[in-house]
Amino acid sequence: MSVPFRQTPLWLSTLTLAAFAVQTDDFVIIGVLPDLARDLRVSEGVAGQLVTVYSLVYALAAPAWALLLARIDRKRALCGALAVFAATNLVVPLVTSFPALMGLRVSAALAAAVVLPAALAAATAAAPPERRGRHLAMVMTGLTGAVLIGVPAGTYIGDAADWRATFVFAGSLGAAALLLTLGAVPRIPAAVEPRAGVRELLRPVLNGTILVVLLVTVVTVAGNLAFQTYLAPFLADLASVTRRQLALLLVLSGAGGLLGTRLAGHFVDRYGSLRALVAAGGLFCAGMAAFFGLWVSRPVPLVPVAALLMWWSAAAWAVPPAIQALMVDRVGPEGATQAMALHSSSAYVGAAAGGGLGGALVVVDAGLLPAVAAILVGLALGGVWWAVRSARPGLDVPDASARPGEMEAGAAAGEHGARAERGHRR
Repeated sequence: MSVPFRQTPLWLSTLTLAAFAVQTDDFVIIGVLPDLARDLRVSEGVAGQLVTVYSLVYALAAPAWALLLARIDRKRALCGALAVFAATNLVVPLVTSFPALMGLRVSAALAAAVVLPAALAAATAAAPPERRGRHLAMVMTGLTGAVLIGVPAGTYIGDAADWRATFVFAGSLGAAALLLTLGAVPRIPAAVEPRAGVRELLRPVLNGTILVVLLVTVVTVAGNLAFQTYLAPFLADLASVTRRQLALLLVLSGAGGLLGTRLAGHFVDRYGSLRALVAAGGLFCAGMAAFFGLWVSRPVPLVPVAALLMWWSAAAWAVPPAIQALMVDRVGPEGATQAMALHSSSAYVGAAAGGGLGGALVVVDAGLLPAVAAILVGLALGGVWWAVRSARPGLDVPDASARPGEMEAGAAAGEHGARAERGHRR
């Protein structure tokens, strides 16, 4: 496992709880959508725009917040955002109209666009270099846990009480994260000097490798979400999966995702972020190829489908920590906030593209979903491998595929060589 529970510092668990809260709030609305729409007298299609607007606001706001708040202590920015996030959700019981709820969802998205990148950046800044991958993966388990635990719990609360209670649940999680952050998270200085200009703020992320990594994020998420969004009809045609069986399969896939996230952090710290990304992406492509093979020979038994779903989920959730670690390797801890914000935005862009792509594919043939997902992720892996390997020496950080000790040794050797070269010239 990446960071055993008994060894997990309280501040890292707090950052994980913050990620858990905002991810739960993002997706939990899906479970209470029919009741919400009926109570506020709008159609379910209109009510579903709460999800669309949330994602759009988050994607646009995250990079802007990263620039505006780069001069502020990261703990202070995190606390302020958590306070707004908690308050926005806790006042939902006072809402009596759809426009008012939409306004609160915009506020929640604006706050979440600060919370998640700040939590990831804080974990990066406070982690020892040799445990950076595991700390990033620990925070990412908050996202996986939200899908596995938070969303079902929020849906159950909404069903047992009222749909507004679901938002109170999310707000309570945010309030708990705020209180723990105040007491447990250490002060983390701002990423840049107070007088830094826009050019200096953007400099860490304005290089060709980072742009390629962001594009890879979009393509990878699009490929995965094209498959995930239409998983139900795909499995129904593949193995005649019923709704009850689907619920069990989703729990198993969530458990696989949790395991994959944790193992990814360990792999990053031991073998380097680039190798971890290629390994996770390669396993994902293999899983998608296996699904396509099953599709050709359908119908198939449920057992291999369940095993492949766990494989797919573990590989898919192992990709984000590896990509995040790769970005931090390229920009350094001082650019982590901007990098994490851009990564979050690109993930939302990929999710939107994946939903549209999946919708087009499933109309033609649902079997195309895993095939196209494998092709997209395979192309993305090739692109990032080429970009990192061809980065001009001296203009970027050391090779991200190297282990931490190898990177330090390489840097020392490079400095020794530079001194020798200057002495030879003299």
